Amino acid sequence: MEVQAMFEHRKQPLLPHRKFIQRQLIYILVAFGMIIGSVILGMLGYHYFENMPWVDALLNASMILGGMGPVNTLRTGAGKLFASFYALYSGIIFLVVVGVIFVPLYHRFLHRFHIELEDA
Repeated sequence: MEVQAMFEHRKQPLLPHRKFIQRQLIYILVAFGMIIGSVILGMLGYHYFENMPWVDALLNASMILGGMGPVNTLRTGAGKLFASFYALYSGIIFLVVVGVIFVPLYHRFLHRFHIELEDA
């Protein structure tokens, strides 16, 4: 049983530009999905733990995820615990999303660099 590689091997030619753009768009969509899922998670937490209206929950989740901080004052202990863990999660998810977006670019750079070294 042969396993399909996600990226081309170093001995394979560089992916054509059109296919590379398609790959990059897929990774951007995955990253966007992670962001949307994170906002929904934050909205649910703020809505249920702090009894915020959905619009306020969206605002707070977006501001935390964007690194700006909460807008509304938190009143419940559960809401404060959720907000602290959501803030930690948001910092990590930011790094993950940036990594997901840059993986195809980084691979293409290394692949091209490796091909140029072999040609020399």
